[in-house]
Amino acid sequence: MPSLTETPGVMSLLRHATEGRRSKTGGGGVFKMFKLLPMLSSGCKMVALLGRPSKTLLADKAIAITFFGYRRGRVSLAIQEDPRSPPFFLIELPMLTSSLHKEMASGLVKIALESETRTIKKKLVEEYVWAVYCNGRKSGYSIRRKQVSDEERHVMQLLRGVSMGAGVLPCLSEKDAADGELTYMRARFERVVGSKDSESLYMINPDGSGGAELSIFLVRLK
Repeated sequence: MPSLTETPGVMSLLRHATEGRRSKTGGGGVFKMFKLLPMLSSGCKMVALLGRPSKTLLADKAIAITFFGYRRGRVSLAIQEDPRSPPFFLIELPMLTSSLHKEMASGLVKIALESETRTIKKKLVEEYVWAVYCNGRKSGYSIRRKQVSDEERHVMQLLRGVSMGAGVLPCLSEKDAADGELTYMRARFERVVGSKDSESLYMINPDGSGGAELSIFLVRLK
């Protein structure tokens, strides 16, 4: 199994992101909100506040991406056409939520999902097994979820009216709360389809700046 730095498909995507999107990256936008998480005692007020997004944010054709998970548990990634539709791509990443928080503290995060299988009749996002890399380091493997769990459905329901933001959500049960607070970060992303075997997703900063704080790459080996 080649490393990320040895995989031509992933390297091509990362090179495109670096050369085509050079700009300031100071950890602003949604990342600034994410750094406020320790200060939030309840997600209810945060959800109510963010549940009234501007028409401008909802009117664009960008997709919604959500990272969520318990602080001492693994983080999940959900991709939706819009905040009110079911995820068309849902996966639990092989990394702890706290680890992703630390990566975000740097102000720049690149996540690459690499599928080692190739099914002619399947769309890229329908592939099942993925190798996961974060900022060039391999985290492990993940399996795309075919069905949404009760916990994931709980999160998606709470965030139906949220276009972007970060905060703490109420846990589904007291047992789940043992893993720490349930945190989330949602943002709008520009989706760029390179080919049937590659896609790039670039976070759209709410302040309108061009700095891509968070980028996600999906690639299928040929």
